[in-house]
Parts: sequence; C-alpha cells; structure tokens
Amino acid sequence: MNVMEGFLQSEINTQELYEEIMNFITSYHVRNGEFEGNEYIIKKMDQTNFIIFPEYEDEDGEREIHAAEAVYRENLIKRINEYASKKNIIIH
Repeated sequence: MNVMEGFLQSEINTQELYEEIMNFITSYHVRNGEFEGNEYIIKKMDQTNFIIFPEYEDEDGEREIHAAEAVYRENLIKRINEYASKKNIIIH
C-alpha cells in the first residue's frame, strides 16, 4: 500500500477528523507545521506543499519514518474529498 492510500484509510474515517484535517490544510493562519493524526503526520511546508508520512517510535523512543509522499495542496484536498465522499463521511 502506498503512503497516500494508507493515510486515507487511517485518518479519513470520521466527520470530525476530516474537518480537523481540512481546516489544517486550508488554513492561511497556519503557514507551516505538523498535524498529528492517528498514525500519519501531515507536514505543511508552506501554503501549497505538504509531506505525508507514517510515524513510528523505536524501542528507544526515537522517531522512525520509513516512507513519505510529497503532495500539492489541491491534489491533497481532491484525494481527501474523493475518499471521504466514497466512505459517506461527506456528501457532495
């Protein structure tokens, strides 16, 4: 499974989480930062560029990142909305 599919399956599963993620992505008040989901992190590099990755901790509590995907804002919004619509989390 690729990073984007894993992200969608893990993070886009309730209306509340969908709204929180979309608010983070679309907010012009957040110029950069991280959104910590259940398993995946959305790293906002700037207003239009994001990196999505699963984050794990090893036995020593160190951060492990095995895979990541860079995605443009509009493409990320489109993929999230398509998945949320398919899962009846949002209705368009």
